[in-house]
Amino acid sequence: MKKLIETIVKPLVDFPEDIRVNVQEEDNTVTYLLSVNKSDMGKVIGKQGRVAKAIRTVVYAAGTSQEKKIFLEIK
Repeated sequence: MKKLIETIVKPLVDFPEDIRVNVQEEDNTVTYLLSVNKSDMGKVIGKQGRVAKAIRTVVYAAGTSQEKKIFLEIK
């Protein structure tokens, strides 16, 4: 899942080397913490959050095979 998130985000940003995806697993949830360069934050979020929502939709769809609830936080 980390590779999927990185693959989606890399073409959107000016500093792809600053992309970090950390994973926090709990009992029935998995949280992916995506961090990018501050100047790329607007590109990842998009107007009215549309890009972020699209990224989350793809990640959630890819994670439906898991028994856990998936969250994506962008920082």
